[in-house]
Amino acid sequence: MQFEFTRRRSARSPVTDAATFRVARLNQAPNAGKPGLDCSHVIDRSYNYHSPRELRWHLAERFGLAPAAVSVREARA
Repeated sequence: MQFEFTRRRSARSPVTDAATFRVARLNQAPNAGKPGLDCSHVIDRSYNYHSPRELRWHLAERFGLAPAAVSVREARA
């Protein structure tokens, strides 16, 4: 499954002092000419992600898939 996300800035991590982000919008990526579907409701958008990789693992767990079967990319503005 492919997903596109729109990033929203968030706080610095109190544990790692690294920048984090929240997901403003999550869409299933367009496929075969069909528009992407809004999937924002399947995640907690108040969670502070440390990386797109963490988001990918979260989505894999949510959909019961292997992490290798999920890809994420940031949507172009």
